[in-house]
Amino acid sequence: MSIRGKAYIVGAYEHPLRLMPDKTITQVHAEVAMGALKDAGLSLKDVDGFALVGGDLNMPAIAMADYLGLTCQYVDSTITGGSSPVYHVGHAAAAIAEGKCSVVLITLAARAKSGNVRGGGSENPDRNFEGVFGTSTIGMYALAATRHMHEFGTTSEQLAEVKVAAAHHAQYNPHALLQKAVTVEDVVNSRMVSDPLHLLDCCVVTDSGGAVIVASPEVARSINRPKVKILGQGEAPKHTDNGRIDLTYTGARWSGPRAFEEAGLKPSDIKYASIYDSFTITVMETIEDLGFCEKGQGGKFVMDGALQAPHGKLPFNTDGGGLCNNHPAMGGITKIIEAVRQVRGEATPQVQVPNCNIALAHGTGGSLGTRHASATLILGQEDA
Repeated sequence: MSIRGKAYIVGAYEHPLRLMPDKTITQVHAEVAMGALKDAGLSLKDVDGFALVGGDLNMPAIAMADYLGLTCQYVDSTITGGSSPVYHVGHAAAAIAEGKCSVVLITLAARAKSGNVRGGGSENPDRNFEGVFGTSTIGMYALAATRHMHEFGTTSEQLAEVKVAAAHHAQYNPHALLQKAVTVEDVVNSRMVSDPLHLLDCCVVTDSGGAVIVASPEVARSINRPKVKILGQGEAPKHTDNGRIDLTYTGARWSGPRAFEEAGLKPSDIKYASIYDSFTITVMETIEDLGFCEKGQGGKFVMDGALQAPHGKLPFNTDGGGLCNNHPAMGGITKIIEAVRQVRGEATPQVQVPNCNIALAHGTGGSLGTRHASATLILGQEDA
């Protein structure tokens, strides 16, 4: 069943704080929920579906729905790391299309900077075999970057272009954790963390959260503000293939084409892209896998301001992204929120993409160096 045009994003809210040592994750969920509802002009009594990422509670979606006083016909607590919210939007749209509910609230909250991540899920079954060799999150991404460099001649300077674009955008975002523009030289001269990735190739770590509201066309029509139509969504895991993993591509190789097919669009139709940016290599591989350039050509594609808004060939992460703005352990919700802002024409004026009628949001959860999950969402204006 296609979800194209069967549901709309009618509310979006990003928590303005990046450090919240005195708040619980439950509080943050509640605050972003109320922010998104206010944005949509709805109330808690209008919500009949709920999805959640992150929480301190047992059965977090059920417990949080109870905390908020929701009467739900539909709940979802799918955990696929940073891609979880992008999964949830697709699931919510499908549930609405099937008549299971009409208004789904999706929230994410985490306190990664304060030391309480609690994203849900459990240890991977083979963690004891991987961990004994000293792997780490950045180490796994460094493996992917090293392989990409070996196969395609990608350079550290090309990876740095991703950070330069994100920082260029973040300087206009008053809520961004890092608001200083940087140069390629700044990135490659920053401290090496895990060769070949430097400190400035890495995302920030924040406390924060966000929420979006997915609603039926009938509910959307009753809301007197710009609505964002869900045009297509695709999701896919990528496994280790029993150790024969190819580190040069991501799950976007499959999730992207599925989303484009459902939307009836192609990469050249996209005016703006929110791409999960845990590290600079994540963006480069994802750009290739989504079809914006040939495999191995990502390094050339991102050069000369290609990712900078408003007039680059693929403006991306105009809020500063996870590299500069906000990354509360699993930052997929911010990718959706900024795509919504762009389609509504409500992004920061200096980085608002002209005539942004079609946007893409992509999440990656897990690690490029091992198993992970990808999800791609394509959004458009009401008449798209």
